[in-house]
Amino acid sequence: MSQFALPLVSRGKDDPARIVLGAGNSHVAEALREPGRWPFGTAVLVGPPRSGKSLLARWFANAGSGAAIDGADALDETELFHRWNRAQESGEPLLLVAGSPSWQITLPDLRSRVGAALHLEIGTPGDDLVGGLIESHAVQRGLALGEGALTYLVPRAERSYAGIERLVAAIDRLTLERKAPPTLSIWRDALEAVRGPEQGKLDLGHGN
Repeated sequence: MSQFALPLVSRGKDDPARIVLGAGNSHVAEALREPGRWPFGTAVLVGPPRSGKSLLARWFANAGSGAAIDGADALDETELFHRWNRAQESGEPLLLVAGSPSWQITLPDLRSRVGAALHLEIGTPGDDLVGGLIESHAVQRGLALGEGALTYLVPRAERSYAGIERLVAAIDRLTLERKAPPTLSIWRDALEAVRGPEQGKLDLGHGN
């Protein structure tokens, strides 16, 4: 797992936003660093909710690597086709970010061009990325997770980007409600809160 700073984008308190890399998204970052290798200078990026698609697109654009269109699948197809043509004329790499891998394009010319682009998909986070994301969300909230938190949380956390974010939010909320630092009881209750009572019972079975 690694992190790199996102230039020109701040999350507040003079602390730059960071993209956490690991199994699930490192291949995307590697491809974004080499737009000269993209077919027709175009790539399409998709991934699950809260997986960092927009963050990666902003990093790509702010680094001067090319243009990025976030929410490309929601734009008028004729306008998107014209923007693709302008990018081809200028030689500027173009990154299209879509919300779903099943992006349905009706305009034939646009469909053929998007189909010929490099397709990148953010996958399910591995343990290294889960741990890095838990730490990153905690830092953003100013939350000290406590000793042994990752050892306990990583194997039990939901393998989804949105789920990891909800878990850290639940830990933060319970810490504030109980006016106590996060320990095993809070970690366990946070897991139950975001995944339901049955998951909480399973976690009890793992022991301390």
